Amino acid sequence: MPSGEYVRYVALGDSQTEGVGDGDDSTGLRGWADRLAERLAAVDPALQYANLAVRGRVAAQVRDGQLGPALALRPDLATVVAGVNDLLRPRFDAVEVAGHLEEMFAALTAAGARVATMTFPDVGKIAPLARPVRGRVFELNDRIRAAAARHGVAVAEIDLHAAAADPRLWSTDRLHTSPLGHERIAAAVAQALHLPGSDDAWTRPLPEQQLPSRGRAAAAEVRWAAAFLGPWLGRRLRGRSSGDGRTAKRPLLQPLHVTPGSPADTGQEQLT
Repeated sequence: MPSGEYVRYVALGDSQTEGVGDGDDSTGLRGWADRLAERLAAVDPALQYANLAVRGRVAAQVRDGQLGPALALRPDLATVVAGVNDLLRPRFDAVEVAGHLEEMFAALTAAGARVATMTFPDVGKIAPLARPVRGRVFELNDRIRAAAARHGVAVAEIDLHAAAADPRLWSTDRLHTSPLGHERIAAAVAQALHLPGSDDAWTRPLPEQQLPSRGRAAAAEVRWAAAFLGPWLGRRLRGRSSGDGRTAKRPLLQPLHVTPGSPADTGQEQLT
């Protein structure tokens, strides 16, 4: 699309694309895909945007449940981000997961859409108890890059920048990014797509902050495991998902309205 002007944007994915960690279910979720749509609308106010993502979905479920509806919307831009929920399951096959992603890449690009995706950060740096799955993340990232290259898909290389693991970019559950993290992801995808006004500012470290003592850090790990890891494992053992009974928050293409001068309109990063 000339000058990065897109008018039909469809987002496919799981909780990250849905916007979990940026707002809540009572006030509404924003998220990086909404923020990217706001950047697109600043270029062309005629933009229409749909978000088909649903939390808890693994890559196969995203392909089976979202690809068909996405193609029916005839997007000129689509983002496809999935695989984190696969990484955290006992049975993980990077070839299989990347294969589901590649099927979506192939179908959407064949339909004429510009497609973007991303790599995932080192989870071991975000949650030390997740270190055992680091190898899975690295392998999946390599396969995402290879699949994207085969289909001309733009890749936001979140994985390559240490700032992505800064705790301030993550919510308290350490599974979803904070509002600041969602803003940085939107900026990363904007740069991968060469949108007007995009740059590498999202890769830069945040201002230094005092690190907690080892004792406090260890206590924080215990609290996190009890509050978030334990319940997550419990759902897995019961065959439950956080997305059970949920549907896409924005299933149809709709105009996006951005208030002039707002942070969403300017793309300015807010640090609190």
